[in-house]
Amino acid sequence: MLRKILVLVGITLVLVSLSSCSKKEEPRRISLEKRENTSAHAENVREKHIRIAVGGMVTPKEGLAYYKRLLDYIGEKLGGHVDFVDREDYAEINNLLRKGDIDVAFVCSGPYVDGHKDFGLELLVAPQAYGVTVYYSYIIVAEDSAINNLEGLRGKRFAFTDPLSNSGKLVPTFMLAKMNETPDTFFQSYIFTKAHDKAIKAVAQGIVDGAAVDSLIWEYLNRTDPEFTSRTRIIKKSPPYGIPPVVVPRAMNPGLKERLRQLFLNAHNNAKGREILKKMMVDKFVVIDDHAYDSIRKMKSWVDKQGQGKK
Repeated sequence: MLRKILVLVGITLVLVSLSSCSKKEEPRRISLEKRENTSAHAENVREKHIRIAVGGMVTPKEGLAYYKRLLDYIGEKLGGHVDFVDREDYAEINNLLRKGDIDVAFVCSGPYVDGHKDFGLELLVAPQAYGVTVYYSYIIVAEDSAINNLEGLRGKRFAFTDPLSNSGKLVPTFMLAKMNETPDTFFQSYIFTKAHDKAIKAVAQGIVDGAAVDSLIWEYLNRTDPEFTSRTRIIKKSPPYGIPPVVVPRAMNPGLKERLRQLFLNAHNNAKGREILKKMMVDKFVVIDDHAYDSIRKMKSWVDKQGQGKK
């Protein structure tokens, strides 16, 4: 009798076990709501904390305060904060853009062309100054100098600004290449000042005999504080080139990119923004096409080919 009971219990346990294994496990439901909220939150944080570098300016270093005010204005309109990143070295700014360590940058036209080719740097907007979106390279000498043309600077001391600068390095190098010369063969010596206003001062103070400077910087100083520009003289003016733009990395979120673009484009329609732009001697920010920089590309290509031919 006991054996029968134990057999029946065993059979029951086996049946229960089989019944349990035959049941399908209910699928676990995963909510994407938290993930979506996290992503949205991250993007919101990104918009509220923007890093903007200022390299290529249409004002001298004295005008840096107005750039800071402009960036504060942009941050205020975004409802967040803008970190101001100040760099004089154009290559360093391009490297920060390449690595994604900054979100927006004011750059010189030459570094934009390089960055667009090397890692897809994109135009955001460009300043319109004195009614146009172009600028020039001025070759300057001391006001009382006997030098009246570029040839007169042969064997003299010269100041460039940055190795990647369009107006402060590429343009004068192109001018020399057209004469079958290079900076090394033409000048007695040359220096890099890292800033256009410093190059102007170097000429005015007799540290160098000539320099290549951004027309926007020279004109700004000549109108606001001509202490040094009045002691210099323009002996050569280049053809016009696309103005130094505001750029962003290709990977920037399209929505954030468009928000930033609209804030720049509409700054002149706001009383506070308009006052800041006036101090910078900028009429307004406008959309600019990449083709505006084609002449710089052609010039770089020509100089590079000439350089390779002399190796």
